[in-house]
Amino acid sequence: MTQSEEKILVANTAIDTLIKKGKIFSGMKIGLGTGSTAMPAVKRLAEYIQRGELKDIKAVVTSFQTQNACQDYGIPVYSLNDRIIDGQLDLAIDGADEVTPDCFCIKGGGAAHVREKLVEYNSKIFVVVADSTKAVDTIGTKFPVPVEIIGEARIPVTKALNALGANCVLREGLRKCGPVITDNGNQILDCTWKEAIDVALMEDKINQIVGVVENGLFSKNKPIVFVAKADGSVEERNWH
Repeated sequence: MTQSEEKILVANTAIDTLIKKGKIFSGMKIGLGTGSTAMPAVKRLAEYIQRGELKDIKAVVTSFQTQNACQDYGIPVYSLNDRIIDGQLDLAIDGADEVTPDCFCIKGGGAAHVREKLVEYNSKIFVVVADSTKAVDTIGTKFPVPVEIIGEARIPVTKALNALGANCVLREGLRKCGPVITDNGNQILDCTWKEAIDVALMEDKINQIVGVVENGLFSKNKPIVFVAKADGSVEERNWH
């Protein structure tokens, strides 16, 4: 299968399985993620809504991309702050840039990890959908960990990250001169290490640095994970 086919397969399988097993049902408050694997999941969810098999779904989104998709599909969008949501979601589903056998993740390749973490750390159930290229043994040495920072703190934050062993690169815009600016108006430092990191420990250490808004390591709310395989099967991890 191609990578694009794997993304559609795993997204459809995840939504179908979650509905069949009673993890998604009418009336739920659902967080919807960002990126090329999350978007097919949003589309699949919308198909159930449009057929009347799911009703009264309230969505909280992680980016403008997802908000636009929900508007196109007719899925009502709310904020975590809205009284009807009250800061708590029943389930959130999203992609990942890397996911380990222990279900630790890197997210933020699309620079949306702050909103993603707000949504997914405030969800009772977190679900990750990933194609086979995202399944890894360790984190930190290959796909960079994004760290969203206050622009005025770029140099001191870079020095503090260097002290944690990270090599930092300011993310530059595509077809734009200068750095990527996130939906929150901040900048991104992409960080890699020479050796694999302790994900949970590094998530906390990075967030202790003054000037850091949030980082793309996800260890606190371990997800149910669906991983597509090249042979057309889908592996499921961490059912609870």
